[in-house]
Amino acid sequence: MLSVLRNRAYRHLFTAQVVALVGTGLATVALSLLAYRIAGSDASAVLGTALAIKMVAYVTVAPVAGALAGRVPRRALLVGMDLTRAGVALTLPFVDRVWQVYALVFLLQAASAAFTPTFQAVIPDVLPAERDYTDALSLSRLAYDLESLFSPALAALLLSVVSYGWLFAGTTVGFLASAALVVSAALPKPVPVGRTGGIRARSAFGTRLFRATPRLRALLALDLAVAAAGAIVFVDTVNLVRDHFHRTAGAVSLALGAYGVGSMLTALLLPRLLGRVGDRAVMLPAAFALPAVLAAVSAIAAAPAGAGTWPALLAAWALVGAGSSAVLTPGGRLIRRSAADADLPAAFAAQFSLSHACWLLTYPLAGWLAAAAGLPVTAAVLGALALAAAGGALALWPARDPDALEHRHTDLPAGHPHLRGAHPALAGGWQHDHHYVIDQHHHRWPRPSGTRATAG
Repeated sequence: MLSVLRNRAYRHLFTAQVVALVGTGLATVALSLLAYRIAGSDASAVLGTALAIKMVAYVTVAPVAGALAGRVPRRALLVGMDLTRAGVALTLPFVDRVWQVYALVFLLQAASAAFTPTFQAVIPDVLPAERDYTDALSLSRLAYDLESLFSPALAALLLSVVSYGWLFAGTTVGFLASAALVVSAALPKPVPVGRTGGIRARSAFGTRLFRATPRLRALLALDLAVAAAGAIVFVDTVNLVRDHFHRTAGAVSLALGAYGVGSMLTALLLPRLLGRVGDRAVMLPAAFALPAVLAAVSAIAAAPAGAGTWPALLAAWALVGAGSSAVLTPGGRLIRRSAADADLPAAFAAQFSLSHACWLLTYPLAGWLAAAAGLPVTAAVLGALALAAAGGALALWPARDPDALEHRHTDLPAGHPHLRGAHPALAGGWQHDHHYVIDQHHHRWPRPSGTRATAG
């Protein structure tokens, strides 16, 4: 897996991702302390609203950023977003009003919503080989998991010698270092965008791509399954550990760490596994495992706290992390298969936006249900949602899913460059087969083999 780091451009980009993630982790801790300074006992409400604002920014800004990514130089866009995030982080220690926190959080997350999909779309160009790209996806997953473990520890260490305001300075340094590394990386020239239309039409294309492509519709359902399982981990762990098990704050970190360990171990195993079996054979079983684990969590939360139930919870959280990693990590491979090179920024932006819309649904659901009906019911309801999502993915993703599909064009004139090698179809138009994606020449998905299909 580490062999991809020999590629200088990818090594610089991966390092940029890591330092930016560490900076973001420090900002998360510092923002909690800032909210407490400003709002006191209402800090949880402030942070909950800030989290909702983060998701709204991700859902609304990412598609527009994906449309701009094909028109603005990628290096300039990535560096500009890093500098924007650095500027916001530098400003946050000086705010003294809740509304100022909300405004700056939106600006910070809007910049992240523009940076992340653009960054994701660059990696396939830097690492065109399928095996290298798979390794890069696993490394990215590891970076996210390690950040969740390392950043709180680093923040605790720094807070022992400096005030929390200096954590924002660390965040600023992280984003500036990320910008410098992006500048130093030699990025391949992107494929020119052939799509016409304004920003609105281009930003809507990514969503249309997901709606028209069966495997991408399945990917969205899989994202919902992961969001249902992950929400109970990120929202309800503190109440489950402190109120049900009556354990210390350190036990909360241990439980979240179990989730991260499960995710990391799976990410390490995935490159070899995906080299032997297809994405579908890995992602669907992992998605169906998630509701089974949540059923066990419901039973654990309903049972009296005892010596056996605590290890069971840690094992369940590790399994949720493993299942989530097995679903999320290969997602980039599906997007790469399903979009033309010029449309990758829009495709990744759409996935970023739509997947976070799933979290925008499940985060409040996990919180409200836990408060109103208790943790056993919450786990059962989220498990049912995960099961429905996994079942939807199974139905939407054809068992036979080749890249090349035979189809017929009725909207292109004879001699069109795209029809090179095509032959006249009996029903009219031109027939051929090739690696099929939704683009300017293919507006709908062909019907299954054996039926006549049109692409226009």
